[in-house]
Amino acid sequence: MNSTRFDSELKMSFDPNTIEHLGVRMYSTLPPVLAELIANAYDADAEHVTLTLNDQSDEKEIVIEDDGIGMAFDDINEKFLRIGRNRRSEESADTTPKRRKIIGKKGLGKLSYFGIAREIGISTRKDGKENSFRMRWEDIKHAEQHDYKPEILKTNSDCSFENHGTTIVLRKLQRKTDFEPETLANSLSRMFIIELGFEVKIKHNTNEPICVTNERRYATLDNEVEWKMPDDSPYSDEYDKSDQIRGHLMATKKPIPPNTDMRGITLFSRKKLVNSPGHFSDSTSSHFFSYLTGWLEVDFIDDLEDDVIATNRQSLNWGHEETKKLHDHLRGLINRLERDWRKKRTKIREKKISDATEINISKWFDKVPDDVRVKLKPVVLSLVRDAELPEEMNTAAVKNLHEIVPEYPKYHWRHLHDEIKAVSESCYKKGEYYGAFYEAVKRYMNVVRIKSGWPNVADANMMEAVFGKNSNYTLQVAEDLEKIGRSEIHSVTLQNIQEGQKLLSKGIVTGCRNPLSHEEVNALSHSRLFTEKDCLDALSLLSHLFRRLDKV
Repeated sequence: MNSTRFDSELKMSFDPNTIEHLGVRMYSTLPPVLAELIANAYDADAEHVTLTLNDQSDEKEIVIEDDGIGMAFDDINEKFLRIGRNRRSEESADTTPKRRKIIGKKGLGKLSYFGIAREIGISTRKDGKENSFRMRWEDIKHAEQHDYKPEILKTNSDCSFENHGTTIVLRKLQRKTDFEPETLANSLSRMFIIELGFEVKIKHNTNEPICVTNERRYATLDNEVEWKMPDDSPYSDEYDKSDQIRGHLMATKKPIPPNTDMRGITLFSRKKLVNSPGHFSDSTSSHFFSYLTGWLEVDFIDDLEDDVIATNRQSLNWGHEETKKLHDHLRGLINRLERDWRKKRTKIREKKISDATEINISKWFDKVPDDVRVKLKPVVLSLVRDAELPEEMNTAAVKNLHEIVPEYPKYHWRHLHDEIKAVSESCYKKGEYYGAFYEAVKRYMNVVRIKSGWPNVADANMMEAVFGKNSNYTLQVAEDLEKIGRSEIHSVTLQNIQEGQKLLSKGIVTGCRNPLSHEEVNALSHSRLFTEKDCLDALSLLSHLFRRLDKV
């Protein structure tokens, strides 16, 4: 290690406008400033970083402490206080001793401190020596010859070799800053991917610290569809770096509020944000964009010969040849994700509605005639897909619609007599229309025989004897006629109804049942002499006759 004289000075060479533009104006809120400090600790191979927010006195301050390798006095002068130093190229190293890929590249992150603070105190410990100094914004602005000499507080003071790391204190905070640890932790989780061996905690005064974790990033959102990239990617193209993209994308159950700044995909390189959430599309009118969020790691961006990452690490230079290829790939990916999302969301919502209503929607459609399905399906699916309405409204609407148009609706709409339904429904649903009618007419004949007590003779003869104006049996219709005030036509009407019951009953036996008794069912099926509609018409007629029979 180079020897250092105790009378050596610390000196920063700069143009005040540089700090004004790259520090004060570029960093105006707390999270990005702290993100720069955390990145420095990461590059210093720290395992623990603690951010303490002190506001117990009138003068707020923020303390950032890490257990990284720290800095020697010469390191402060030659590295920390040099504006624009590219650590990677200067040290010919892309990784730290702990094999972390170095985040810092421009040497400008230290200027961010002045975006929110007017005084910065730094204490750093390395190899058993501690050095500390203080910088003030007002002194920097008025420094002569563009050289600023920080105020030295300690120079190579002895300390424990185990006590290595750096402590930075931000004082005289200029921006309105709410010390809300939970909010701040959530914000930082969207700027960093926290890996094993690197812990970041936030503490408010003497309260228990809370951790910045990856789980916080989208903890406030209720996700519905998720894709682990690249394994779950529904998209492929000829982009040669698509297999290097890693991440986690999500679509939420409800639209993400715009003020959360969480709509869109965030890009990270080397565990730190390099592009704020975006949709990588020429148009943002898609309904999907209000549901999409997530993050992708694109570490290869840092490996490009040209620096395409903005100074504040909020965006990439999308005009570069390589970033254009990435942009095109992401645009194609999102378009494909949208189609996949609509398909998966429909299935999810369909299952939820099916569970709530006990209606299997897919089987429902299968058991509806084509001419009905073509009109029913779009209506049901629109209800299933409509995420804007409360789920209970969608569920109630589907349930009501199912009551109006159930499975086998044409059979349902006939409102058949219970006796007819009891014996015909099973055959009808199997498509055995002859069997459905045959069982129904047999039930009618049997009930007529039981009610009349008529001997077991041919059915047509039984109808002739039991019904008609000369029969000893009477259909009880007079009471119904009296209810509607038509008593003056009772006798004629009763005779006509009696006669009609006879003729219709004989007709349905002769015209419908007898052919089934003398022909093979398969032959009749191919002949189309007895279709589904014929079956339903016959069942309706039998239901009418049965209701008259109920009043015998």
